[in-house]
Amino acid sequence: MTKARSLDNHHAPVSIHHADRVYSMLRDESASGRSALAASWSRSLRHYGLSPNHDEPPRRLDAQAYREARERSALLLHAAQPVLDRLASAVRRGGFCMLLSDARGVALEQRCMAGDEEIFSAWGLNLGAIWDEAHEGTNGIGTCLAEDRVLTIHRDQHFFSRNAGLSCTMAPIHDPSGSPIGGIDISSCRNDCDTATLSFLSLVVEDAARRIETRLFGEAFADHRIISLGNEAQALLAVDENEVIVGTNKAARTLFGLRAGKPMTLPDLLSDTGHEDPARAAHAALQRVLKRCNGNISAAARELGVSRATLHRRLKRHDVH
Repeated sequence: MTKARSLDNHHAPVSIHHADRVYSMLRDESASGRSALAASWSRSLRHYGLSPNHDEPPRRLDAQAYREARERSALLLHAAQPVLDRLASAVRRGGFCMLLSDARGVALEQRCMAGDEEIFSAWGLNLGAIWDEAHEGTNGIGTCLAEDRVLTIHRDQHFFSRNAGLSCTMAPIHDPSGSPIGGIDISSCRNDCDTATLSFLSLVVEDAARRIETRLFGEAFADHRIISLGNEAQALLAVDENEVIVGTNKAARTLFGLRAGKPMTLPDLLSDTGHEDPARAAHAALQRVLKRCNGNISAAARELGVSRATLHRRLKRHDVH
């Protein structure tokens, strides 16, 4: 590991006040049960043994470890690049810094104005920096990954006093199986970063994360048909040629209450009872053939490989007109 250069101690008065606030809140043993922020502060203090007055800058991976981290996240990086590039100009103009992290909180990609790089680097928002809760306590990247949800850590909500000038908003990114593999963060060190701006950034990072997940899902099931369902088509299903569902994203599993490892077909999933009725399936199959053949019985019989007489009997049996 290598360490970035130390920050100037310009938060010294804030540091004392902030540390007192952290300790004061955590003296109440029940605070963690009432507040997500207190729960994260408690993990930082009691589980990871950190002190809010710790003033060393974030640790960074050395060049070799950073390359290895990028290699482990090759699929994530490939899927994320177009999304990051699309957002980059807006992020730069707004004076923000955008980071893509892996599941360990390591910054793999950075986007900001060239003139702002030194400022953000001084805060530790640079490539190879480690922002997990175990090292940095409560922060936008690490706490988002720990709790697996979109969140903002605004200024003195950070555990370390030295991070109290940052506002960080991040959304987690999941692989097609639903496991968290990283996240996308937008951070600001501006004093005028208000709650309205942070609410907007929350929507931006969540949308970007979903776009990256959609690209990851599409690449994982490139040889299958992919169906989008649900609110804003966020639920993704991959089906094979027999309409067996071979892949689902987290949104689909939540929407339909699916369990991993349980075989399911698309018709079963979309039926009212959870089991496709064979007679209805046969009826629907015949209707589809007739539609494709514009109602031409002879053409439909040829497609099915049966005689006209056989097809007429099937149509009558399944009440297809």
